[in-house]
Amino acid sequence: MVCPYSLTRPGGVQGQVLGLARELRKWGVDVRVIGPCDGPPPSPGILPVGPSVSWDSNGSVAPIATGKLVARRTIEALRSIDPHVVHLHEPAVPGPTITSLIGFQGPMVGTFHISGEMSRAYLKPALRGAISRLRIRVAVSAAARDHAKAFYGGEYRVLWNGIEADRYSGVPRREPEHPAVLFVGRHEPRKGLGVLLDAWVGIDRDATLWVVGDGPQSAELRARRVPCVEWLGPLGDDDLASRFASSTVFCAPSTGGESFGIVLLESMVARVPIVASAIAGYSEVARDGKEARLVPPGDAGALREALRRTLDDAALRKRLVTAGVARAGEFSMRRLAEAYAGCYEECRE
Repeated sequence: MVCPYSLTRPGGVQGQVLGLARELRKWGVDVRVIGPCDGPPPSPGILPVGPSVSWDSNGSVAPIATGKLVARRTIEALRSIDPHVVHLHEPAVPGPTITSLIGFQGPMVGTFHISGEMSRAYLKPALRGAISRLRIRVAVSAAARDHAKAFYGGEYRVLWNGIEADRYSGVPRREPEHPAVLFVGRHEPRKGLGVLLDAWVGIDRDATLWVVGDGPQSAELRARRVPCVEWLGPLGDDDLASRFASSTVFCAPSTGGESFGIVLLESMVARVPIVASAIAGYSEVARDGKEARLVPPGDAGALREALRRTLDDAALRKRLVTAGVARAGEFSMRRLAEAYAGCYEECRE
């Protein structure tokens, strides 16, 4: 598998690459992962191609690695592995994925994750021809499929992202001293933290907002000094799982640019009820009134009312949690690995 984003930095694509590799290895599949690393590789079987640089993409900043040295290391890694199949995540992102797309002559599967605003780097005419070399094209959601199809044409299979349920479901549930709403994400406009803070100003409840993560808006948003907010910064996996286990409600107020709601699945397996924006990537994972309360993106008033109702109504929270646990089972990493194993075998025929 080839990942264009730094495998030592948190991110949805990186999480899927590493999680899928772990699951496939349980079946005896020899999986190697090629990608950038900013420090020691986070797990065995990773071949680093160099450190990352920041790249503005889809309303965020992606940690990618480009240049001749990265390309040479990628080709050398492919030659040393001599793989039966290469699986490219984000085939059009500059760096090791494009290098592999052009340089590898064997069967390839490509997974498209992005939905939303795309960089001009994706629009180069030569990319359409290179992407046609993929034997199987996969998108992680209908929204991601529609964007990929609009740019590159062709046909795509939709295989939802997977969740490693045991990484969250095994943590004992602990009730906080005061009801707590959890936000996890990069502090940038598309994640909607500013909207959540606007909503929180008038929440009028004995509750605390836990904010996990950091980003370019951190200083500006903290300077608002909104009361009853705890700024926790970036957390490791264990600490984050502990916060999930102590939360009363999880809030995902993103305004757009999300192809899939993996963070919603994490909340479901952690047995935390969800209040989120009704954007395409989220609505395909959590359905309004079933697994989550969904509100119009960017509407602080609607978000405030949904949070109030969910905090006040224990029966509602219980219903959302029960439905969420069942829903998350449909997105297990095991099921995703089974689907991709079938793609790999089909590629080799």
